[in-house]
Amino acid sequence: MTFISRLVDELERESARTIRVLEQVPPQQAAWKPHDRSMEFGPLVQMVATMPSWVAMIVTMDELDIAPKHGPQHAPPPADTAAQLIEAHAKAMEGARGALASTDEAFLQTPWRLLRGGEVALELPRHEMIRDTINHWAHHRGQLTVYLRLLGARVPSVYGPSADDSRVL
Repeated sequence: MTFISRLVDELERESARTIRVLEQVPPQQAAWKPHDRSMEFGPLVQMVATMPSWVAMIVTMDELDIAPKHGPQHAPPPADTAAQLIEAHAKAMEGARGALASTDEAFLQTPWRLLRGGEVALELPRHEMIRDTINHWAHHRGQLTVYLRLLGARVPSVYGPSADDSRVL
């Protein structure tokens, strides 16, 4: 089994877990947040749904500026319903799969840079950035399950049973 195939397998496992969470997203809660310093529900849900697209960016681009001096260059289309979020997630996964299928392990050793306002914030080999992205995705998905609980929505089993879902995965 190659390193790339292991990455794809991990993405697939995390995708299934993410879909279970996205299925529980209540509508019309985009502006809700549990605390003044917390991220709003809508942007959090959108990020969790589309984070696999970051894998494609890491493979197909040499860098990404998350705070370009001339303002944001990309705004994902709004997704308000669970079905729209799952569709956006499927598209992001398709891009991640395609990018990984088009590369090789030697390329994943090459550096990738995350910029902020034109300044290098982080530079790592692409394979490390992909692994960090998967970890970051799991972190924010966990944050999303807390938001679901606070909103009174059902929290699905992710890595094991929850109070609402006894499935063991």
